[in-house]
Amino acid sequence: MQKLLIDGKNILSGSINISGSKNSTLPILAATILNNCTTIKNIPLVNDILTMLKLLEFIGLKFKLSKKKNSVRVINLNKNINTVAPYKLVKTMRAGVLVLGPLLAKYKKAKVSLPGGCAIGTRPVDLHLLALKRLGAKITIKDGYIYASAENGLTGNKIRFPSISVGATENAIIAASQARGKSVLFNCATEPEIKDLISFLNKLGCKISLDKKRKAVVYGISKTKSAKHEVMFDRIELGTYLIASALLGKKVSFSKVEPKIIKTEINILKKMGVKIKIKNKTIVVYKSSKIRAANIKTEPYPGFPTDLQAQMMVLMSKAEGSSKIRESIFENRFMHVPELKRMGSKIVIKNNVAKINGPSKLSGAEVMATDLRASVCLVLAGMVAENRTIINRIYHLDRGYENLEKKLNQCGAVIRRI
Repeated sequence: MQKLLIDGKNILSGSINISGSKNSTLPILAATILNNCTTIKNIPLVNDILTMLKLLEFIGLKFKLSKKKNSVRVINLNKNINTVAPYKLVKTMRAGVLVLGPLLAKYKKAKVSLPGGCAIGTRPVDLHLLALKRLGAKITIKDGYIYASAENGLTGNKIRFPSISVGATENAIIAASQARGKSVLFNCATEPEIKDLISFLNKLGCKISLDKKRKAVVYGISKTKSAKHEVMFDRIELGTYLIASALLGKKVSFSKVEPKIIKTEINILKKMGVKIKIKNKTIVVYKSSKIRAANIKTEPYPGFPTDLQAQMMVLMSKAEGSSKIRESIFENRFMHVPELKRMGSKIVIKNNVAKINGPSKLSGAEVMATDLRASVCLVLAGMVAENRTIINRIYHLDRGYENLEKKLNQCGAVIRRI
């Protein structure tokens, strides 16, 4: 099993290219089930994307992947379609459940394994099923699988989510786009990745809008058309490297991004004393003389993203004073804390609040990744620590970060895979 070896205290300088969004590409790939021919550009070549392509192939779609161009062409000839998403393909990737909506909408039935992915909480699929039932689906759960059917097709309806869920919003919008009539969805997630999905679906001929009050209006259509779509940048990858630059950067730049999309994260970093300059679609992080403590709470977009919580904890470990993180999205997302404490971070957990006392002197150690974002937080900790850090179970990292070692090493980091 591969490991990462990281030699700490190396200053970062240069530019980092941000990949396409994994969390945008996954639902868009699921939605290609609806269409005969689709080209998706700017996809990140990470394991979750490759797993989703294998799942589409298992279902009966064909694809041509260009690793050189980071693009994929997906073709659905509607021949020998298998409306099953098996456990072996869904177990490592929670997004596998996103084929449920499009399969049900197009083929009137689906059998989808209950999802896997990171062990950071229960993340039940209840809201996905609630939405599909409102559209007329009959659903049962048996032997670890979701069985869904709609013999007469789906019918538009009003759907009100009792709590905000990105995945459920995506599944519901994709399914409603093929339902008869109009659907109105209330209390939707409004993440940029959902807006990117809607942009893609509208290119297929769908009629979907989403407002700032979390209301989506979807007019169902019966036929889609061929389309090309370029996926948005990965805002979580960008946020991760902004934090890395705040920790160790001399001058690190990021171009071809949309700074307004990560306005919340940038404002928090600035309040902590990180020197950031923005010009058009470029962000530059300069060496910061002093990092100050801060208090944050993870929230649905446009709040601070839970996917950057672990990385921010490393920065807070080096900040002067006492910081707090309140995790309000997932109930089990402090699994990285014991590993950070082994490296020297002073962190106390009480319920869903982490108190971080800094600045701490971090020392290299052998540590173990527990999930995708925890794994990259340990990379950041290793980069800022004294001596060498060894990270085990880096397959988590490969699920969501494209060319991480290459991108950081070209700016001065010393990271090696063994």
